[in-house]
Amino acid sequence: METYNFTVVIEKDEDGRYVAVCPALQGCYTEGTTEKESLELLEDAIKLHIEARRANGEPIHQEVGTSKITVTL
Repeated sequence: METYNFTVVIEKDEDGRYVAVCPALQGCYTEGTTEKESLELLEDAIKLHIEARRANGEPIHQEVGTSKITVTL
């Protein structure tokens, strides 16, 4: 069994829902009514994404690194 670590980004949309995205896995995102719910749903989505890639013999993309940038205007 392999272990993967991914960065997750959570944003609150204009309707007050929480959108969780895994940038390293293209198209892997979900939303929930709370931050916790969106994280739980994203964990399931990530597992399904990885299982599908494995079944198709596709590579699992790994992150090279993450950074935060502050921009002042």
